Amino acid sequence: MTGWYQYFKEFLKVFLVFVICTFFFYYGLKLMHEEYEDFHRYDQPKGDAVEVFQLEDSRWVDRLSIFFRLGE
Repeated sequence: MTGWYQYFKEFLKVFLVFVICTFFFYYGLKLMHEEYEDFHRYDQPKGDAVEVFQLEDSRWVDRLSIFFRLGE
């Protein structure tokens, strides 16, 4: 009888630690979501922003070669 009692006691401890950690993890993610929910990443830039990327007319073989060389 004491073996089952010890087993149940240890199971209850592990279960409570699991539930508490899950609770903190869930509410931590919820807090982070609320923080970044109104963050607009794709707004127009303010100030003297300049477009940096320009598409060049290159052959697809050259692009494939760059892809394999750089791994991008």
